[in-house]
Amino acid sequence: MFRTRFHRREFLTRSSLIALAPSVPVFLARAASAAETSYDGRILVVIQLSGGNDGINTVVPYTDEGYAKHRDKLRLPTEQLIKVNDQVGLHPSLRPMADLLEDGRLAIVQGVGYPNPNRSHDVSMAIWHTARMDRDEHKTFGWLGRAMDERPVPADGAPHAVLLGDDSPPVALRGRRSTSVALANLQDLKLASRPTLPDHRLAAAPGQDQNQDDDLAAFARRAALDAYATADLIENVTQNVANDRSAYPATQLAERLKSVAQLIKANFGTPVYYAIQPGYDTHAVQLPTHARLLRELAGALKAFLDDLRTARLDDRVLVLCFSEFGRRVQEDASLGTDHGTAGPVFLAGPRVAAGMVGPTPSLIDLEDGDLKAAIDFRQVYATILHQWLGITSPGVLTNSFELLPIFNA
Repeated sequence: MFRTRFHRREFLTRSSLIALAPSVPVFLARAASAAETSYDGRILVVIQLSGGNDGINTVVPYTDEGYAKHRDKLRLPTEQLIKVNDQVGLHPSLRPMADLLEDGRLAIVQGVGYPNPNRSHDVSMAIWHTARMDRDEHKTFGWLGRAMDERPVPADGAPHAVLLGDDSPPVALRGRRSTSVALANLQDLKLASRPTLPDHRLAAAPGQDQNQDDDLAAFARRAALDAYATADLIENVTQNVANDRSAYPATQLAERLKSVAQLIKANFGTPVYYAIQPGYDTHAVQLPTHARLLRELAGALKAFLDDLRTARLDDRVLVLCFSEFGRRVQEDASLGTDHGTAGPVFLAGPRVAAGMVGPTPSLIDLEDGDLKAAIDFRQVYATILHQWLGITSPGVLTNSFELLPIFNA
């Protein structure tokens, strides 16, 4: 069994990881006491590739004449690629993901972006997180938070969403009513959340926040109050997680996905899990860094899905891998690439329609030196919402988007 080292001071350390939701104690109290929880829905696991993944060297259009034209030092040898078809090959570091593809558990959506692309990390990530183009909406609620607002609280009182890692909770998880928590890990489980307001300002009067659902500060204040009340329950949360010996690579991402798998196997009712893999901003000496990152991604993803398959739980799980933008087609003088536009999105799990989705972007027919997006990322979101999570509310994405052939009938 995992043993948790918990100190009240550690529990209240960083306000950036406050769970922006009012019912963290419900999650902790019920999850700690429940020996078994029944599943009542499918699970979405999101892996964020932060920094802007070079999709051209990830899903490589090796027969496109523009590849040799624009990529001299960064061009991957054709004989080293893992051929998907007579036009496209995967980076050699993606062998575990190629195995998933061959096994019918990986779909690759090509050329994903959005109109009038923005090359700022913060702005582009905010667009992906909120599914909103208006910057005024980038600090409010996220697409998954809004989606989970449409769902009732899980039967066991678990949160709607869990971020595994010590990153700040992404805007994507912020909801008006839905609950989310950030867990550093399961070996040393804690909610890192020191309120920045003095204690007397935290003591809100009963009912004070009822008309402030759109005020994120109100969510943070309530979460902090609840955290104080439930600090002593933290250690009990891990007592339902067995000492799992499943084989995973020795990487940070793999460790985080292993924790997700352990929570799923412990029968937590959480429908959305989130993990972040940083490092994709490869402006210089890209080849070794990119190869390492893709190797870590592929190894962690394959181990995660194989673990859940062994536990006979994988058919409930869908994994979404995305990055805020791709890279420029033309390599730079520092053996790297600058911020670009469109790139591939990966969807993994036994329920996906395995293979390539969408046309392969041209490296000749460019727009200002960048790839032209063929698929709006909100089409991916809409398909996941409608066909996987069963959420059809137009308020999540504001508009209707054409669904993609991502899932098996």
